[in-house]
Amino acid sequence: MAKNNRRYYWLQLAQDFFKSKEMKLLRKMPGGDTYTIIYLKLMLISLEDSGKIYFEELAQDLAEEMSLLIDEDTEAVRMTLMFLSQKGLLTKHSDYEFFLEQVPEMIGSETASTRRSRKHREQKALHCNTNATKCNGDIDIDKEKKLDINLDIKSEVEVEKIGNSTTADEKSNSNVFDYYQQRIGMIDGYQYQKLKDYLEYDHFEEGLIKIAIDRAADNGKRNFGYINAILKNWAQNGITTVVQQNEDQRNYEEAKAKRNQKPEREATEYDDLF
Repeated sequence: MAKNNRRYYWLQLAQDFFKSKEMKLLRKMPGGDTYTIIYLKLMLISLEDSGKIYFEELAQDLAEEMSLLIDEDTEAVRMTLMFLSQKGLLTKHSDYEFFLEQVPEMIGSETASTRRSRKHREQKALHCNTNATKCNGDIDIDKEKKLDINLDIKSEVEVEKIGNSTTADEKSNSNVFDYYQQRIGMIDGYQYQKLKDYLEYDHFEEGLIKIAIDRAADNGKRNFGYINAILKNWAQNGITTVVQQNEDQRNYEEAKAKRNQKPEREATEYDDLF
């Protein structure tokens, strides 16, 4: 049931977002419009994690990793991160976790079943000629709305019943969740559902998810956000199997070796961040 009830996220900008001093300063910089787009893209990829972005140590620094993730120029991303840090819009929680301060108040979300119900009601409303009487089918829509709410609540309960899974899919995936608890720690309902989504929606091999879990545990980063950032990056790059990940890692190591042969760029005061 939860399989068809994914949660969707969107960014809600305040009406005066672009009138703030920070945004005016950013846009007035040379290349400011590009930096503004980069900032919006960074906020979008952080929505599911309530404003957090992660440095997975897959690239040289955070700027390079984010540039790969949002398909923007690395130096432009680096300049944007520096500006955001200077203005307090980006804060550093650890060596691998950063936080976009404005995002939490801008997050909008709904489940797939709620979205279907809303769209259905909107379509029905187009056929209404007056507000005096209900359109045909409105009573059914009200019933559907109640049903959607019940489905959402039941889905949440099912996610939390990790140790008492009853469906065949949940039983087949249990070893991934057990592996997470063995190497990282107790798994909660949100973490369980996210891993389940990677298996069912993104069609990840179980072995690939275990690689991400191992990478976090072996680096002493027993943090679901770190694992989720790795899996999200692989999903966005079409990596769903262990073979594909091994090939991608080889390509990265080769590129890194070539990069290290080039003269190092001039150091800046922000190198410790980005």
